[in-house]
Amino acid sequence: GIDELLTYHYLVAEYFMTAPPSITPEKFYAESKQMQADKIWKALFMDRSPISEACRGVITTLITLGLEQEVFARDLNAIRLFYREFRDDGVEGAERYSKMVYQKAGVRYAVMTNIPFDPAESQHWRPKPKEYSCNFRSALRVDPLLAGDRQTIENALAASGYSNTIESARQYLHDWCDTMKPEYMMASTPHDFVLPEDIGSIQKGAKIGVNEDAMKQPFAFTDLTSQNCDQDCGSGEDGMASLIDENSDFLSEVLMKVCEERDLPVALKIGAHRKVNPRLLQAGDGVVAFADANMLARLCTRFPNVRFLATFLSRNNQHEACVLSSKFRNLHIYGCWWFCNNPSIIEEITKMRIEMLGTAFTAQHSDSRVLDQLIYKWSHSRAVIANVLAKEYTKLIESGWTLNRGELRRDVERLFGSSYEEFMSKSFV
Repeated sequence: GIDELLTYHYLVAEYFMTAPPSITPEKFYAESKQMQADKIWKALFMDRSPISEACRGVITTLITLGLEQEVFARDLNAIRLFYREFRDDGVEGAERYSKMVYQKAGVRYAVMTNIPFDPAESQHWRPKPKEYSCNFRSALRVDPLLAGDRQTIENALAASGYSNTIESARQYLHDWCDTMKPEYMMASTPHDFVLPEDIGSIQKGAKIGVNEDAMKQPFAFTDLTSQNCDQDCGSGEDGMASLIDENSDFLSEVLMKVCEERDLPVALKIGAHRKVNPRLLQAGDGVVAFADANMLARLCTRFPNVRFLATFLSRNNQHEACVLSSKFRNLHIYGCWWFCNNPSIIEEITKMRIEMLGTAFTAQHSDSRVLDQLIYKWSHSRAVIANVLAKEYTKLIESGWTLNRGELRRDVERLFGSSYEEFMSKSFV
């Protein structure tokens, strides 16, 4: 809906660049979502032109949905009436709207990020999974297993009636895989994630350094209990807890073993710096300038039978990511995530990837937390990538190569999904 679009964290951050000093983040977040949306609409769409990518995306979405007159009149309430017609129909209206969005976006399916450890989500999976459209596929969030977060894992095992052993942790993960049938495992590594060169055995009472805050919102693993990290977590260079556990077997003996046994890939989103400005909540997250790409190389080397999908948040990591992708057959680079999902950066990254990887990557992913965003994020990305491809194929033809329409369609399909599906169909086990 429009209020969800307007209060998305991109726009909240942009709003606070222009908001008067009297409107503090605390006052803003204490208001209803509709009131927040009203403020953002006035500040970013009425008092100035909506020229940023995030604002333009809202306009593209509304126009695609057939709201030209409402947008022309700057009539936010009329736009809300359009959405209310679907909302008033309950589940049937939501499904009808979802189907329309997928059709207009030209997207066959999107992979959801699902957190079974969050009661708000798990109730939809157990005791019996609810049916959902084939437009959606699931992914199983596994941040604490990657990080070796002993406390959170032990709490989850105990809450579900499992014993506190490595074998039970594997069974716990297997059982959730049976329930969710995930497309892949998924984790978002925070800015200070480090993979040690060697993984040792778990020792009772071993000190664990876990950035718990970094694994919470948005859409990260939800801890089942409130833990005070100051009591038992180490400190990173910037004063934040560091997501490092030198003595954990959860990565090698649980997550990677289950991935090998079930032939499931792991998708990594690398380089978010959570709570750069904590007062802005999700809108206060930032990006680390240089994430540790060697961590990805070590994962690919140590676990050659496991497939890894990876995307980096920082523009500075993109070249190294391409190089790594050309060296490891069990690595697939995808998308332009978050701060990289802007036309100028998409153009730069796509051109570099084509020059270095040919068509052996996925040019873009949905990167949407609001369903409506599928419309503009794919529309804007396709336009940019099409311009890049036109120039690259022109150079190829000028070099003396000929190609027909079918070959061109084949290549474009690879960049927009079939390269991913080809990679997913491989098995190194």
